[in-house]
Amino acid sequence: MRLLHTMLRVANLDASLAFYSDVLGMRLLRRKDFPDGRFTLAFVGYGEESTNTVLELTHNWDKGDYQLGDAYGHIAIAVDDVYAACEKIRESGGNIVREAGPMQHGATILAFVEDPDGYKIELLSEKA
Repeated sequence: MRLLHTMLRVANLDASLAFYSDVLGMRLLRRKDFPDGRFTLAFVGYGEESTNTVLELTHNWDKGDYQLGDAYGHIAIAVDDVYAACEKIRESGGNIVREAGPMQHGATILAFVEDPDGYKIELLSEKA
């Protein structure tokens, strides 16, 4: 068995694709419109779906906003250097909501960024 993808519902697909590709460096792997169902699926990631877990961005054409549930936590992405990743994200217009630094009650360096819909993405060193 293998984890295939995580799905997020997004209000503005173009803004989300720009964030995940331009700010976080993912690639758009595939995109398909479903006119009869009035939704679009876009899959983004750092590698091909056959060997990597990816994100499925679901845009329902007739839905404007979503409420983030209180059970949702975050997506985690491994980076070489959390401090450098935050600088690059900031320069690309990304929203850092927790600056890089040691986690509370530990030594692991982490940071959090937020996508256009308010989903949190944790940045962790590969060594974490």
